Amino acid sequence: MTTTMTGAPIPGAPVRPRMSPRRRARISRGIQYTVLLIALLVLALATDWHRVGTQFFNLDVARELLHSIPNAFRNTVVYTAAAFAVGLSLGMLLALMKLSPVRPYRWIATAYIEFFRGIPALLVVISFGFAVPIALGVSIESLTLKAALALGMVSAAYIAETLRAGLQAVPRGQVEAARSLGMSQGRTLATVVIPQAFRIVLPPMTNEFILLTKDTSLIYLMGLQVSQYDLTKVGREALNSAHGGLTALFVIGAAYLLITIPLGLLARWLETRTGKARRS
Repeated sequence: MTTTMTGAPIPGAPVRPRMSPRRRARISRGIQYTVLLIALLVLALATDWHRVGTQFFNLDVARELLHSIPNAFRNTVVYTAAAFAVGLSLGMLLALMKLSPVRPYRWIATAYIEFFRGIPALLVVISFGFAVPIALGVSIESLTLKAALALGMVSAAYIAETLRAGLQAVPRGQVEAARSLGMSQGRTLATVVIPQAFRIVLPPMTNEFILLTKDTSLIYLMGLQVSQYDLTKVGREALNSAHGGLTALFVIGAAYLLITIPLGLLARWLETRTGKARRS
């Protein structure tokens, strides 16, 4: 609408129709779809599909890898489970120490958590592979045990903070009700507080398991025999070959997704279930 300098409409001037917000949004989506289609068309025309087929999805290289995948997949799951067992046990101990009324326990737990959260997991893996046996004069023959200790000690620092938050999130009334029934402090902690805390922290703990699965890719630094290869080591060996291009990357990536996607779905399901339980 045409207006005067003071903002008032001029009598008799033509009125411009205003576009509704819904129509404006529809036009905006149409423009975005058009831009996307043009970009995809340009990409499709500019791509050398024969080269993509030989370098990214080479079926011969994929077939060569398939015989190594089952054992590497099993090793990856075993390394992850062992490290998670160490991380969960140590993490629970650290969480309880951090909530302890005894101040030195809190200091020790805080120092451990801050130290292992502050250094790269790569450094810890190298230390357990080479420096720790020399420094302490011990020999750890089992690769699974070395991997579990190295990755589990780093993971424990993160799990401890997650568990501490879960323990503090348990309603105070639950503890008081248990104590009023005559339960000791230890029994209240073991039968009331810890089970409820685990229910609260299950989704983030699932995410921690996923991160630990990917951290097993560092184990190759300890030196592996062929039977001890994890998925990443198998992929590295294939990528170092002169043929196949990046096919191994996609094959190994798909194998990792077989582990992480179900865990991600489980985390979302637990998150939804925990949220409903809290609201009810």
